[in-house]
Order: sequence, then structure tokens, then C-alpha cells
Amino acid sequence: MSGTSLDGVDIAYCTFRYDNGWSFELEAAQTIPYPAAWSKKLMTAHTLSAEQLLALDAAYGVYLGTLCKAFITKHKITELHFIASHGHTIFHQPQNKFTFQLGNGNALHAVSTLPVVYDFRSLDVLYGGQGAPLVPVGDQLLFHEYDVCLNLGGIANLSLNHKKERIAYDICFLNMGLNHLAQKMRKKFDAAGSRASSGEINASLLTKLNQVYSATRTKRPSLGRELFDAKIKRLLDDSKISIEDKLCTFTESAATEIVTALKKYGAGKTVLCSGGGAFNSFLLYRMVELAGDDVTFVVPDDNVINFKEAIVFAFLGVLRIRNEANSLKSVTGASRNSSAGVMVGF
Repeated sequence: MSGTSLDGVDIAYCTFRYDNGWSFELEAAQTIPYPAAWSKKLMTAHTLSAEQLLALDAAYGVYLGTLCKAFITKHKITELHFIASHGHTIFHQPQNKFTFQLGNGNALHAVSTLPVVYDFRSLDVLYGGQGAPLVPVGDQLLFHEYDVCLNLGGIANLSLNHKKERIAYDICFLNMGLNHLAQKMRKKFDAAGSRASSGEINASLLTKLNQVYSATRTKRPSLGRELFDAKIKRLLDDSKISIEDKLCTFTESAATEIVTALKKYGAGKTVLCSGGGAFNSFLLYRMVELAGDDVTFVVPDDNVINFKEAIVFAFLGVLRIRNEANSLKSVTGASRNSSAGVMVGF
């Protein structure tokens, strides 16, 4: 699993069991930070020619396969049925009927010699859906004890049951924006939101961010780098505002959007928080302050925070090889549920 925040590759070795419901065990997990060269390649992949992108797709598949082999050796894994790979999203344009996750599954299979399931999003897009979010299937079947599952990743999104259906959507940009600003201070991220907490809210920037999200709150499209580059990045690059004030304002904007989305479904919700943002103390503080008594936020152990998406994509692979639905039309807006993913080496 590789997310939009470019932290690195998450690898989770999981066991899944079904006994009147699904359960899982996380046997081993690791995040491999990207070397500077790969961070640059992934950050600029959307600017490549078709030939260059195909070459990078194969190279990244080889890279993932190499990481998987090293992970298997390190953790002395002897029983493994298959690899489920999300890849790294480069283009996401469901309105144009395509989405592209870098990381060729054939290359991954060739290097690892293991069966591979990959490309989990394209089929849903071709059925008229957004191809995202896909994690809600796992939320529903693996984390059903919580009213809402909130992912605080590069993009914040949620999922919950509503009127006997699972619904989910992207809320706002989160770590994509915070990390973009932190990099201007030559840091990968703003640890615990400490620099953000030292800043002040810039009313003009907050208003402009609010205007961007006012267009997404009703239809709730899946969010991608295209919108971030076109709308958000330009606002964050305004040099007249200090980095601390930008971080503070962007955090306030995200916390407001998240709490507004949660409150739409009434009070008393128990919300499971995962993703890198769950370590951001200042963000959580602002969310708690804005939510008041209406919402209870639950921060799980570090492994669930760090690897929940990797766990769920492993589970999506399980559903795929069982030919069971792993993409829900109630979530993505597709014309039908689907069992999505390309299978290689089975």
C-alpha cells in the first residue's frame, strides 16, 4: 500500500478467518520509507510521457516485488497465499473513465514469484463509479463495532452504515497539504502538529479553503492530486503567509470539514481514527473541540493506525479470489457491486 502522502510503502502480513463473521490477525507489518529518488519519481510521475510512464510502472512493480521478498525473508514467513497490491495512484479521473495506480502486477509477480491481485479500482470506474473509497468494505466487515471509520491519511475520508447501506466518501485533503507545507521547512511532516499549534489562523486563507470545499460537500467526488494541484497547492504556496500560520489554518480547515461531515449523521457517534493524522495531536485537539459531546473519537493501537489500509487491501484481495463483492455501489456510485482486481499467477 502506498498513499498520497508519500510516506513510504506499507506492507502487512495478515491472516483472515471466517466464523459467522470475518476476523483478522496482523502477523507482521512494516513501513519502508521511500528513498529520495523514488519520492521524486512518484511526485513527478504525472508529468511523464506515455513511454516513460510505462517504464516507471514496470520499474515500480519490480521495486515492490523486491520489497516484498525482503519483507518475507526478514519476518521468516513460510506460509503465504498471495500478495494484494494497491500500488501508488498517479491519475484518478473517474469522470473520464480511468484511474491509474502505478506498480505493474505482472512485474511484482515476476520478481516475487507469488500470485498477485492488483488494480482494484478500474472496474468500478468503468461501471460508472468513483473507484473510491474501497476501504469501507473492510470497515463494514472487520471494524463493525464502530459507528464510523475515519481515515486521516493524505486525504481524509469516512465510512458508516446509513439507512441499511454502507456509505463513504472523501471529505478533504489532509496530510497531502500538511506534508507539502512541512517540506518547505525541510521536514517530512509536522510531528504531532507542533508547528501548526504555534501558528495563527489566517482568515483569508481559511475562507478560500472553505470555498474550495463548498463545491465538493454535496456531490462528494473522490479527491485526487489533480484537484489538490489545481486548487489547494496554489493557496498554500502564497508566500505572504508564514508556514506556521498556513499549517494552523489548513489544520483548522480540515478539522472543520471532518467534524461537519460527522455531525451530518447525528450525535453519539463512536469514531475509529486511523491513518497518519491520528498521531497529529493538534488536529485531534481541534476535532474534539469542534465536535463537543456529539462525537467520541477512538484512537486505536499504533499498528491499526499505521496499517489499517494495508490490512483492508489484503482483505479486498481475499474477497476477490473468493469472487465476492469488494467494491460497493452504495459507496462509489457505480451501477453495480463488483469483485474487482486483476489476478496474476493463480
